[in-house]
Amino acid sequence: MDKDKKLQYFLFLSVFIVATCGLIYELVAGALASYLLGDSVKQFSFIIGTYLFSMGVGSFMAKFVKKNLIDRFIEIELLIGIIGGLSSVLLFLLFQEAAHFQFILYFIVFITGCLTGMEIPILMNILKNRVNFRDLVSDVFTFDYIGALLASVLFPIYFIPKLGVIGTSLFFGIINVCVGIALCIFLRKEVKNPKSLYAKAFFSLAALIAAAFYSNDILSYTEKNLYQSNIIYKHSTPYQRIILTEDRGQYQLYLNNNLQFNTKDEYRYHDLLVHPAMSTAPSVKNVLVLGGGDGLAVREVLKYKDVEKITLVDLDEGMTKLFQTNEVLTDYNKNSLNDKKVTIFNEDAFVWVKNNKEKYDVIIIDFPDPSNYSLGKLYSTYFYKSLYESMTDKTVISVQTTSPYYAPKSFWCIHETIASIYPNITPYHTYVPSFGEWGFAIVSPNNSINFQYPKRKLENLKFYNHKLSDYTDFPDDMKASDIEINRLDNQSLVRYFDEEWSKL
Repeated sequence: MDKDKKLQYFLFLSVFIVATCGLIYELVAGALASYLLGDSVKQFSFIIGTYLFSMGVGSFMAKFVKKNLIDRFIEIELLIGIIGGLSSVLLFLLFQEAAHFQFILYFIVFITGCLTGMEIPILMNILKNRVNFRDLVSDVFTFDYIGALLASVLFPIYFIPKLGVIGTSLFFGIINVCVGIALCIFLRKEVKNPKSLYAKAFFSLAALIAAAFYSNDILSYTEKNLYQSNIIYKHSTPYQRIILTEDRGQYQLYLNNNLQFNTKDEYRYHDLLVHPAMSTAPSVKNVLVLGGGDGLAVREVLKYKDVEKITLVDLDEGMTKLFQTNEVLTDYNKNSLNDKKVTIFNEDAFVWVKNNKEKYDVIIIDFPDPSNYSLGKLYSTYFYKSLYESMTDKTVISVQTTSPYYAPKSFWCIHETIASIYPNITPYHTYVPSFGEWGFAIVSPNNSINFQYPKRKLENLKFYNHKLSDYTDFPDDMKASDIEINRLDNQSLVRYFDEEWSKL
């Protein structure tokens, strides 16, 4: 094989690797923004748009690079590696400290995209006199797109669960720099300033290796500052970042930086979520819980001796496994997820409900707040219509409906969406110290069921008094008007939610 052919194949290989790395940095920025800022669809959309625009800027800037092209190409590889590799570390460290965090986030994405955009035009100029132009263009873009495909597939399936956000970006940063070092060695007779390039390469590699060595300490430091409590468990699943903290004997669960419960007052939330429906339903033999992978709602359902079967549907197996095995957490949920009456399906509830044919007496809906479109669909007319196939004519449903105080439009949007399908609906709310005022709805397709008259009562509940009327009054500051119904094609609920919670 002649020298030009070797150079051609080696540079194509570097394009494949760098394309993989470049897209990984983009996905890391999107995942990190979703963890820290919420609304994954919006964050990924903005980051992808910024990245693609900056690649165009980089491609334009590449035409001004006319000398020492191989040296410049290697320097770009090193810069992409050091900036992209350290991006997650910098963003985690700056999240709590920087006044304009989003500007820094998009600036890093922009710089990374510019450098990636410069790569292909410079590579084409290096090879233009050595390869047929038609073959050159098709080969370069083929390797580039294959690398992008590999990154997009492996990122959620392997790298995030195994390495986490910081570990993933540092790993690919090291690979990027190693490509630069390999180019220095392979092209040592053609580079103009080999000593300078070697110095830059090994400095970059040393910085990334040092950051990787201390990555767990860095993450622990940033998360400790973020949560202001002792972190006793942390894990990234393909769907979310799970953090469990401890503060003076109380435990708090966070999913993607959002508090899910605090053990000091979660009973208030779960009493109001579960017991109004369980106490007024004509039958409670067969119960469906959607969401609620922590097992706390199931714990309350199991208090009823008439319950024969509970089906729990929660997307994240990492969540349900944690609450089946962690001794601290199984103590709080009374080992409910390991009860013989409970069957767990780790599936998307939207799809599961659509395909389900079994009928349930009570349905408890404990989904996360509608902070993005993938969650907003679980509060849509389509979902509630699909749910009808899982009901008898006497089924009673309870739904958590976010805060009527902090997010009244969101609360009433959920209410109006359900009411457009099932007119027998009663909204209610209570105060949960960790969250503030929080809202729910109790629903049935049967208009004859009166939610104010319980058919069964449990003794010794810590909070709920079986008088739903005590929780159904809404003062003026919890009301909203001119509310749209949430449909799949408008997702108005996500818009309301983002507008209201972003003000806090």
